[in-house]
Amino acid sequence: MGGFFGAVGKADVLSSVFYGTDYHSHLGVKRGGIAAFNEKDGLQREIHNIENSPFRTKFADVFEDMFGNSAIGCISDSDPQPLLIRSKLGKYAICIIGKINNAEELIKEYLDGYGGHFDTLSGSKVNLTELVTALINHKDNFGDGIRFAQDVIDGTASILILKDDGNIIAARDKFGRIPVLLGKSEDGYCVTFESFAAYKMGYKIERDLGPGEVVEISLDGAKVLKEPLKEMKICSFLWTYYGYPASCYEGVNVEYSRCKNGEIMASEELDDVKNCNIDYVAGVPDSGTPHAIGYARESKIPFARPFIKYTPTWSRSFTPSKQSERNKVAKAKLLPVEHFIDGKNLLFVDDSIVRGTQLKGTVDFLYENGAKEVHIRSACPPIFYSCKYLNFTRSTSEMELIARSVVVELEGEEGLKHISEYADKNTVRGKNLRKALAEKFHCKSVDFQSLEGLVKSIGIDKCKLCTYCWDGKF
Repeated sequence: MGGFFGAVGKADVLSSVFYGTDYHSHLGVKRGGIAAFNEKDGLQREIHNIENSPFRTKFADVFEDMFGNSAIGCISDSDPQPLLIRSKLGKYAICIIGKINNAEELIKEYLDGYGGHFDTLSGSKVNLTELVTALINHKDNFGDGIRFAQDVIDGTASILILKDDGNIIAARDKFGRIPVLLGKSEDGYCVTFESFAAYKMGYKIERDLGPGEVVEISLDGAKVLKEPLKEMKICSFLWTYYGYPASCYEGVNVEYSRCKNGEIMASEELDDVKNCNIDYVAGVPDSGTPHAIGYARESKIPFARPFIKYTPTWSRSFTPSKQSERNKVAKAKLLPVEHFIDGKNLLFVDDSIVRGTQLKGTVDFLYENGAKEVHIRSACPPIFYSCKYLNFTRSTSEMELIARSVVVELEGEEGLKHISEYADKNTVRGKNLRKALAEKFHCKSVDFQSLEGLVKSIGIDKCKLCTYCWDGKF
């Protein structure tokens, strides 16, 4: 995945971009970068590996080497960026967020058709930001170039460009799958993925860019280079998992949506859950916690934290590249609170169930510490499809998805023709899926939020939401 933050101001904006970019650290763990512009030095840039040290630490000395009345910063889970480019469109710095499924095809087409070349990374891999740059430079201006790039890319690409005149060009991806917001202060403007980052840096959000919209930001405001397109498919998982709780996208706050999600889920199974004699409702921290608070509020079952995550010295559990290491780190974080575990019937709400490996470890951990029964709820429907549009999961095969693999275990490839039935807890297939998952996790029961309930919790028309990972529909 990734995130970015840019600003144009009357004075030096590097501090705002430094902290604004740092507020996107939850979206990526590989690399960070900052580019700035001033009249004396022109474009400047720094890139650092942040896999073993946070963005703030790696860029702590940036103020000694760089300043500017305009700057951009990015957190990336992929290639080094921003890149510094010199082309027929001028000199500029560029970074992107997204996923390009047809990269090899586009690279070959460029090399064969234009006789150009790319600088390569290890393994002859092309930096995808450079590929996007090559596509943009097909046209005679940034607006047409960005629209062309987004038209030929199969996937998603939101783009941030810092020009050598100090202006910033921001483009939201073609279907608005990820947010890009414009903020304003007395001193200038900013552009950001996370709305709270703008707020903390003293900006007031003016609006969300529309799908495919391209704007050029200067001290005079935001000039629209390309009008927004009509169709939007913003990623629903923003509100379920990877969006930050304090942020709002399309006017909908993440924390509020998650609490509402839990309330809806509880309301749909009140009679069933009463028969389970649940002592406490809890969230799998941290992203499952607001869902659990909503569930507890609606069900009138006390909320508790039967275990706490120790985070001061442990990195995020998805940081290591190997699943075995991620599991080890995740388990090392868990600190039991025996008063809320020993002899208790517990209902845990997780934001999602993807591979299920860490969740099984959590269930085992609870039983090891004396839990009587453990019930699991997922704040989203069963995930049957790997995301085609964003890089926020590490799945290399759809069979890594626990719901999909269980369907195949139950009735082979034939079962994949009946995904909609498996998603519905009221069908025979749906009940079989939930029973099989409960057996795998060694817990008393497993259930999922319905797609209808998830959409209701977000409060945006379903036609404007991407729900591909659950129903396989664009």
